[in-house]
Amino acid sequence: MSLGIHTTEYSPTAGVTIAIKGAGELASGIAHRLYSAGLTRILMTETEKPIAVRRTVSFCEAVYEGKAEVEGVRAVLLQDIDGVTSLWQQKDIAVIIDPAGEYIKKLHPHVVIDAIMAKKGSSTHIDEAPFVIGIGPGFTVAVNAHVVIESNRGHNLGRVIRNGSAESFTGIPGATMGYTTERVLRSPRAGRVRHVLHIGDSVEAGDVVLYVEETPVAARIDGILRGLIREIEVKEAEKIGDIDPRCRIEHCYTISDKARAIGGGVLEAVMADFNSRRDGYEEEKRHKEAL
Repeated sequence: MSLGIHTTEYSPTAGVTIAIKGAGELASGIAHRLYSAGLTRILMTETEKPIAVRRTVSFCEAVYEGKAEVEGVRAVLLQDIDGVTSLWQQKDIAVIIDPAGEYIKKLHPHVVIDAIMAKKGSSTHIDEAPFVIGIGPGFTVAVNAHVVIESNRGHNLGRVIRNGSAESFTGIPGATMGYTTERVLRSPRAGRVRHVLHIGDSVEAGDVVLYVEETPVAARIDGILRGLIREIEVKEAEKIGDIDPRCRIEHCYTISDKARAIGGGVLEAVMADFNSRRDGYEEEKRHKEAL
């Protein structure tokens, strides 16, 4: 099987292949930013039943629907890695079920980005690709990633870290109009979710948004329902909803400032690495095109 890039388009980065672990909200913001900058050969890996609250801006929805579109960029679910090249030629991002990363080994990408946001020990290894990027806590430069991108809101959000680690996980959501934990809906118990409201609906404090089994989950603040988990089985304390007190409907269907900032940091890191090793990339590209 050849996963070589066969293209006549003129672009110095046309042959760069990128694998992203995860296809949730932040991973999708990263993929969208890279794609928008011309780095379109992207494979995203997911679990069989991915969980996303901000489903309207998460490419992992392709696992359930076969395809997903975020701000004009489409991702399509692959059944087999052999189809990835033709999918890229159609200008689509590829999503594949691969929690163990076996298809990444077959792809031999130039870049691997771990955007799973496990927040602690990661199974990603620094030798998985010539350039490995870790997002947020759980990564240390030169140990399990070549660079780390800061994911904590604040002055350093999106910063490319070339020595050390990202800030520790705080467990506190970023403040929006002064609200932090109040914005987030969490499952009061394990069980199956049943919707009452939908993404984009307006809510007032006290409104029931959904049920977990027979237990109602109510909004604690006024706002707009920016995110809502699928009607699936969840664990106790799982994040299942997101209320935006700014009440802007467009926020429900667009990538967040945080995801864009992290995506910008990833793009900076990828391009810096590409420009420092451009001859190596070009040589590999010519080799693949000759296959």
